[in-house]
Amino acid sequence: MGELKQFVVVHARAQRIPGYASVLSAIEHDDGDRSGSWVDGWIRAGERFERSGSLLSACRAYNLARFPFVDGPARAEALRRCVDTFDRWRRDHPSIAPLAVAHDGGTVRCWTAGLSRTDRKPLLLVMAGIVTVKEQWGPVLRQTARLGMAGLVAELPGVGENTAPYDEKSWRMIPALLDAVADGADVSRTYAVTPSFAGHLALRAAVDDHRIRGVVAAGAPINAFFTDREWFGALPRVTVDTLAHLTGSPVEGLADRLRPWALTADQLDALDIPVAAAVSTRDEIIPPADRDILRRHVRQLSVLTNDDVHGAPDHVAETQLWTVSSVLRMRAARSPQRAVINLAFRAARVRGRLTRPR
Repeated sequence: MGELKQFVVVHARAQRIPGYASVLSAIEHDDGDRSGSWVDGWIRAGERFERSGSLLSACRAYNLARFPFVDGPARAEALRRCVDTFDRWRRDHPSIAPLAVAHDGGTVRCWTAGLSRTDRKPLLLVMAGIVTVKEQWGPVLRQTARLGMAGLVAELPGVGENTAPYDEKSWRMIPALLDAVADGADVSRTYAVTPSFAGHLALRAAVDDHRIRGVVAAGAPINAFFTDREWFGALPRVTVDTLAHLTGSPVEGLADRLRPWALTADQLDALDIPVAAAVSTRDEIIPPADRDILRRHVRQLSVLTNDDVHGAPDHVAETQLWTVSSVLRMRAARSPQRAVINLAFRAARVRGRLTRPR
């Protein structure tokens, strides 16, 4: 329970969920949907938001109710409510539309925006980690038109509504998604915003699929995460249990199962695109060696370093601004918008240094 509360904070802050701290303080256990449970606390919060007419906040609360993954009827119901309330919310934003793509014996359900056969724009692909559903990132699609891009938000295999298997070949899902929207977007100019484990998939896909013209990653496992047995043995239980669930592997054999997933030096050397990576100096999930291998082998690398833990919960605003700025820089977009975002990022950076305890 302590780990659940610890690791959910970055998601609650990133989604700006009102009163998340009080919800967490009232949660006592993780036993189904009984009173005082994890699911019960977040479901009740979501129902309060629904009654007040705040569908997006309700969706976000239901999302955290199913966190970190669906392990039974209670969290399955939470996921159903999360998807349903997002769908109801997005009907007031008609540019956002659903998309289902068959892949590897499963179905990848996505949210899209700005697809057009007559005005095909560059594609912004957004996908996050092993505990993050597409509805958490779906509201980003309201902004893609301002960036002059179409948008697609997806989930890792096994996460949320994505029923494709999560394995060593899962990176092939990304080219399949690009193929699926090629008639509605200029996928030859695809830019991937892929924090956490999605960053691993995007970098691997970019080695073979040259339609990906830039990757923004944050806290992504690269090589040592998969090969350093000592580091893996000290991972948080939430991370290990979630990976075991998604891969269908027993915890005891998980390290051996994941070892072949490591990105090699040759693969990273082969990347001829800009890569932006946010790293946390106190990351308890991604080993420092993974930051080092990126610096040694990725030719066009820019790094944002945060003195923080995984997900940088104390640097959410800065990382979000840096992400948008990185995409615009990769596209070589010289615009007043980029200048404003850069100024906002620098201001947030300075403000953070002044307000955080030393």
